[in-house]
Amino acid sequence: MSEMPPPNVPPSTPPPPGGSYTPPPAGGGPAPGSDRTLMVVLSYLWILALIPLLTKKEDPDVQWHAKNGLALFGVEIAFWIVTIIAGQFVPGMLGCGLATIECAIWIGFLVLRVILIVKGVGGQRMRIPVVTDLAEKM
Repeated sequence: MSEMPPPNVPPSTPPPPGGSYTPPPAGGGPAPGSDRTLMVVLSYLWILALIPLLTKKEDPDVQWHAKNGLALFGVEIAFWIVTIIAGQFVPGMLGCGLATIECAIWIGFLVLRVILIVKGVGGQRMRIPVVTDLAEKM
């Protein structure tokens, strides 16, 4: 029998189950001693996303995460404005129920940010349906 040489094509990375995935651009990982990890973390910490957006213009991966973080921050602010206005018109016990729903959604935003930070530090990109579309328009 003859042995076949291994294929020269590296296996592709399948998308993770349960979520959409945008692969980072080709070009390898961060340079040794780089502050990429810090910049990705700052990208998802509300208004602090402006720091990597304005300081790391040469890194397209950090820019992508910073734009997504700012778009998520904008969506979060819009949500809070809507709930504050809606809270003015909801009386009594319904207002208490609305406050409970607001709290659950806030926790959801927080959990989403943690997931985005973990995936970003790991070199992955997670698409958030409306938010990523807004970020790509920036």
